[in-house]
Amino acid sequence: MEQKQARPLTPEEQAEAQKQSVIWQRECFQNAQKHLAEKGVIPQTVVEKESRFIAPLVAIWKFKAQNGKSYWVITGRLPTDHAEASAANNAREVLRYFSMQWQMKADQLMQSGAVDKTKVDFANLLINRAHGLYELFEKEEMWQNEPA
Repeated sequence: MEQKQARPLTPEEQAEAQKQSVIWQRECFQNAQKHLAEKGVIPQTVVEKESRFIAPLVAIWKFKAQNGKSYWVITGRLPTDHAEASAANNAREVLRYFSMQWQMKADQLMQSGAVDKTKVDFANLLINRAHGLYELFEKEEMWQNEPA
């Protein structure tokens, strides 16, 4: 099967793609802040140099909170979730951490005899997104420029 070469984007298409990326990032940032606030954590600053964006799939934010602790928050086309910064050393490890956490949560939901369609659907969503996160974690080429 012949692979079709993608044509370069026009300047207008590049500008539109950049605009969409900025909008997506802003939405993810707002979702991350809202999630932490709903959990009783008030974000103070973002650690930009450790935050990563794989648009439009996932954004990984590192926040310093007013309580003195730091947190990782994952947002995007997946459930928004958070963990204390000690759970992972970097954004790549965050993907693996949430992949494992979500698989365990899904297992717990299924083990609890979840018959409620909403719970079963959520468990399946967690499993699906967990696999996707792990695939991103394993893609060496994505992480070549990351500090070891």
